Amino acid sequence: MRSWHEKYAARGLIVIGVHAPEFNYEHDIENVRRAIRDLQIPYAVALDNDFKIWNAYRVGAWPSMFILDQRGAVRFTHIGEGAYAESERVIQQLLNE
Repeated sequence: MRSWHEKYAARGLIVIGVHAPEFNYEHDIENVRRAIRDLQIPYAVALDNDFKIWNAYRVGAWPSMFILDQRGAVRFTHIGEGAYAESERVIQQLLNE
């Protein structure tokens, strides 16, 4: 996510991380802020303590990735790690539309 943010932000890519807490201590905004700072995450991160985003996108596992087009339509989904080359191709395709 970080490299895509750095590589494509100037072309219009907006990366938004969504933190849906798995453990009780992950609900604490200060713990999340500290992790974002410690990990030097350069893009926005939403805190989804009530799992509203999780449920809206019908997420079933950590991590999950959704790539949306300019209209907000989901154009690509991947559950779990991997599919990096395919994800980047989708990003490039959407930025060229």
